[in-house]
Amino acid sequence: MTLLLVVLATALVFAIAAVVVGREARRLGRTPPRTVYDLDEAVDDVADRLPFEVAAELSHADVRRLLRWHLDWFRAQGITPPPDDPDDPAVAQAPVVVVDEADAVDVLADRATLSGAGYTADQVQAVIDAHMAYLERIGAVAPAEEPPPEV
Repeated sequence: MTLLLVVLATALVFAIAAVVVGREARRLGRTPPRTVYDLDEAVDDVADRLPFEVAAELSHADVRRLLRWHLDWFRAQGITPPPDDPDDPAVAQAPVVVVDEADAVDVLADRATLSGAGYTADQVQAVIDAHMAYLERIGAVAPAEEPPPEV
């Protein structure tokens, strides 16, 4: 009799665990993976994808500085990371923000001039292009939609 109760209790615990694990697996399967920005990873990725002429002139420290400036520019435009809670309604209602990369190049090139860093507009443009491509690859931003052709 005791053996039968132990077997039934074990079966009940297993059934409850299977239901809970199955429910969580389905919930996680429907939830998109969380995008995490890692500055060290971004620096390596962007530095590896720069054109040869630019990569020959910029160190990883230079790329890191430009990426930080680019992130500062995003913050100045009002673009901030979403809340930590993916169930927060603010995440689902986040507005679509369109940024002008030419403006970013101008701002960062001016900042480089003021700081005495001496980065050229072409170097800044290359870093921003590679950074935006990195952000697209990790899912942090969506590529700009092409305007419909004029008829």
